[in-house]
Amino acid sequence: MKQYKVGIIGATGMVGQRFATLLESHPWFHVTALAASARSAGKTYEEAVAGRWLLSSPMPESMKKMIVFDAEKDVDKVTALVDFVFCAVNMKKEDTKALEELYAKHECPVMSNNSANRHTPDVPMIIPEINADHAQVIDAQRKRLGTKRGFISVKSNCSLQSYVPAIHPLMDLNVTKVLACTYQAISGAGKTFKTFPEIIDNVIPYIGGEEEKSEQEPMKIWGHVENGKIINATSPSVTSQCLRVPVSDGHMAAVFASFEKKASLEEIIERWENFKGVPQELNLPSAPKQFLHYFREPDRPQPRLERNLENGMAVSIGRLRPDTQYTIKFVCFSHNTLRGAAGGAVLMAELLAAKGYLD
Repeated sequence: MKQYKVGIIGATGMVGQRFATLLESHPWFHVTALAASARSAGKTYEEAVAGRWLLSSPMPESMKKMIVFDAEKDVDKVTALVDFVFCAVNMKKEDTKALEELYAKHECPVMSNNSANRHTPDVPMIIPEINADHAQVIDAQRKRLGTKRGFISVKSNCSLQSYVPAIHPLMDLNVTKVLACTYQAISGAGKTFKTFPEIIDNVIPYIGGEEEKSEQEPMKIWGHVENGKIINATSPSVTSQCLRVPVSDGHMAAVFASFEKKASLEEIIERWENFKGVPQELNLPSAPKQFLHYFREPDRPQPRLERNLENGMAVSIGRLRPDTQYTIKFVCFSHNTLRGAAGGAVLMAELLAAKGYLD
């Protein structure tokens, strides 16, 4: 595979730091530029993040002395050094959208971890195992932007990546409605227990904007491309509640689903265990060998035990049983900053590279 030079926009935040650690020894992608806010610009990465490194794994030695660019003012400099960028900035939505389009119009593909462009009709929002075919809308987006190489591709919200993959292999059973209650780790807010003491011995039953994302974004993922746009699916109906819980990493979901066709519990488990997507077929570097893992123990999955399953890129499922109001209920879990954020974006970039969109 071709080697690519990549940049990390928003490199000083938690997801940006996660990008740095994931890309340190990536076989295809090599970090050649780091960018962040004006506050960090001009400093070495080590200086810019001093006292604010949030991960247990250390800062990559190869990036410590790299000078951080200004993400907004140094677009020309960054794009001259890279083939594409990963973007995980902490800005207002309209500012993020403008920044991502600016990079794209500089003929630099953008792999976005942000929500700003998730509902733009010609921007694919890709979970690689589920809707890899949505990449075809990039051609229409390039026409709109007036670019030859530049485009934006986004990953979905981290919470729904625990349960949408579990629902997907059942869709041909005519799934009509889904209820998902998510229990979300503090790293989803860019926090650690040291920086978020109010979460200790506590649960916060509100995460701003999260329930809307969890209910709306699956409709785009399950949609289809038509006339250069992604047309959202109209079913199943999804409703959710999202709670912040005292867990460091990993989002769990208690899921209830109704469907019209009959399937035994064993058949459902078999569907999960045998499910493969394009990343597995292509053997992409970050792809889990098995995407969905079902645990038969009654007390699994658990964040401590499952968060790093297949390098944090697998989805864990358990407690499947019939329900009195819905057809079935189960519990599922995924690592929110790996599968749900930086890792998912790296896998998306691998998919797009393999399909030729980054050439």
